[in-house]
Amino acid sequence: MNNLTKDLITTAFQERMDRDELENCMRCGFCLPVCPTYIQSGYDETQSPRGRIALMKGIVNGEIEPDLDIEQTLNECLGCRACEPACPAGVNYGYLLEEARDIFNEYKKHSLPVRVLRKIVFEELFPRQNRMESIASLIGLYQRTGLQKITRKIGIMKVLPETMEIMERVLPRVPTKKEVRGQPSHYGVNKENSVRVAFFKGCLMDTMFLETNKSSINLLQKIGCSIVVPNTQNCCGALHGHSGEKNKAKELAKKNIMAFESENVDYIITNAGGCGAFLHDYFHLLKDDSEWSERAKNFSDKIKDITSILFDLNLHEMDLSLPNQVITYQDSCHLRNVQGVSSEPRLLLQSIKGSLYMEMEDAERCCGSAGIYNIVQSELSMKHLNYKMAKIKEVNPTTIVTTNPGCLLQMKLGIEREGLSDSVRAVHIVDLLMEAIESRE
Repeated sequence: MNNLTKDLITTAFQERMDRDELENCMRCGFCLPVCPTYIQSGYDETQSPRGRIALMKGIVNGEIEPDLDIEQTLNECLGCRACEPACPAGVNYGYLLEEARDIFNEYKKHSLPVRVLRKIVFEELFPRQNRMESIASLIGLYQRTGLQKITRKIGIMKVLPETMEIMERVLPRVPTKKEVRGQPSHYGVNKENSVRVAFFKGCLMDTMFLETNKSSINLLQKIGCSIVVPNTQNCCGALHGHSGEKNKAKELAKKNIMAFESENVDYIITNAGGCGAFLHDYFHLLKDDSEWSERAKNFSDKIKDITSILFDLNLHEMDLSLPNQVITYQDSCHLRNVQGVSSEPRLLLQSIKGSLYMEMEDAERCCGSAGIYNIVQSELSMKHLNYKMAKIKEVNPTTIVTTNPGCLLQMKLGIEREGLSDSVRAVHIVDLLMEAIESRE
């Protein structure tokens, strides 16, 4: 990183970082015992929220120069935001982290391969749902034609890094493009004065996890919701916002706001903790845009996780039953720390008759998935996963439940790495609840 780049980054920090938010950090240390990277590092202060804030303040005040080490320290943060509920001063650390990453990304000169990869992922793939569907259909074709069995048999997958090799094994059955595009946009119920909701289907959820979306719609109907699924919605922008592509995240946010604001609904329902948190934060993302700030606030106010509405409308009072299951729950960091939802999933799971719910120690601690963290920071991610799997094995479950697709894949990966696939499964909560309903029908 040359001196000109450092100067540009320093100037951007001084102009764009929220000084009041930085000064709100009292260095009290309440964030330390809840920060996974601080604990995993052996209590390295620079790997803590207050340590990273100190680095940001140092750049703003001209006391230190931005360099690759500082950028790496910021990138090694999981972004789980567990520090925010623990902070007595209410520091919005997640907003500071996203802004700092965005500044580094804007002024740092990436290598040509990285620039090409970022363009493909952030501009040509995730914002374009039709391309996501095409990629997913190719994966589905790979699974259905027998090519998957052939590549495994001759050992081609062994050339990939361990994480990628195992991830290929745990991917769910991917539907065909026809299945994905054949979903209705409206679902009614035979009930007067039903709660009217809009469903955010997501990009990954509506391709690789289509069955989970179907379960979500089914459950919403069972509790008396009429549902609209706007066809013009797109990627939530979380991947962009967390990876230093803030302007592109804003573009996606505006498209989603337009897609949903014409619908006269009580809530906008999400079933992915990471997506839901970013949608919830649109009000902050667009707070400085006079045309969009109020519209973003109205949108954010309607975001509701599916477990919250299922509990509010008494799904747990229905006859739910699954025999001989030992269930434990892994929190979605952003569902818990940003949306404040933690008791509802647990209460729903505890209502399933014939099953035993076991709370694992540190269920709220990040599993290491964190969006694409398990890809770009694979070694660190696996350390967090090792800790999580140790805690899971202490409660000896048959079923690990999550509320986010990234967490679900990470749990499946952990099960495979630990050799537990014959005795333990990982499942999204809505799929388990549908299973509990169907077992009584």
